[in-house]
Formats: sequence, structure tokens, C-alpha cells
Amino acid sequence: MVNNKTYNNVVNTLLRLGEYHEQISTTSVGDIYDINLEVMEKFPLMHVNPTSVETGDSQLTYNFQVFIMDMVSEKSDWQTKQHELLTKLVNTENNEQEVFNQTLAICTDIIGMLRHSSRQSIEGVNDINEPIYFTQDQFTIEPFQERFDNLCCGFVFNIGVLVQNDFQTCNIPVNTSGAGY
Repeated sequence: MVNNKTYNNVVNTLLRLGEYHEQISTTSVGDIYDINLEVMEKFPLMHVNPTSVETGDSQLTYNFQVFIMDMVSEKSDWQTKQHELLTKLVNTENNEQEVFNQTLAICTDIIGMLRHSSRQSIEGVNDINEPIYFTQDQFTIEPFQERFDNLCCGFVFNIGVLVQNDFQTCNIPVNTSGAGY
């Protein structure tokens, strides 16, 4: 018997991947406009935006937009010694390039964890090779910039999380009268 995964299971798993990632400070879920920058969320931030669910013969694919973002420091003292040596290559007025670099690395970490199911065996899984939640295919990771009170930038990507589903009909909450006329 397949242990069908619910929407809650999938969303909580994505949030947990972000929560356990040591470079992500805050995780959230919902519409992109639900991010409340006025309460000064801790950054870097991972935000999961649900978009759709597709059915297959024996699986569901939960589709999400995943945003990884951080605030850009516009202070003049952000540079490290290494960056001071690259002044002709790097915009020295802010750390935007560094934020793009870090958030892209986090995106590839999240994709890798789902693609290879490397974080599936933490708790409650008997077989570490059994992919409970996984993804496949290739991904386009797109940069973005938004100006709020501060400059925020990062990357966004669409991901489909595949889970088994047997579309079991034995326990559907309907009466036994039937639907035919």
C-alpha cells in the first residue's frame, strides 16, 4: 500500500529543507505578496509559492515557485579584502553580486536535495534509498531585484515535487448509495 503524501506533507517538507539549511534564516509559504518586509524578516529568506498540482497514473506533482532572496547592503564598508582587490570587476557600492552568488548556491542546494533525495532519511524512513519526495528534469533559475525600503535580490525557480499516489477509492468519505441514475 502506498503512503499517499498530502499537500501539507509536501509544503512542510520544503519548509523543513529551508529551515535546516544553515544559510537560510527564514522560511515562509503563500503568495509572493504575503512576504512581510515591514516586520523585518531575517534574511536570507526562502519563500514557497504553491502554483498547481498535476495528476499522473500513480503520482501527484506539486508545483511551486521557490524564491531565495536577501537584502543588499548599500554600506560603503561591506567589502572584504578580496573584493578590494577586484574593484574594477565588482560594483563596490553594494554587495549585490555577492547576494546573487549566495542565493544561487542555495537554489542549487534545494534542487539537489530533492533531486537526489539526500535529506529523506532524517526521521521516520526505514529505507534511505526510497525517494519519498523527489524532483526531475532541468530547471531555469531566474534572477530578480525588487526595491522596497531596501534593495532585495535573489533567484526564483519553478519546481515540481513528485510523490506517489495510488488514488485509493476504499476510504473515500461518501455514502454507499451510488451516484448513477
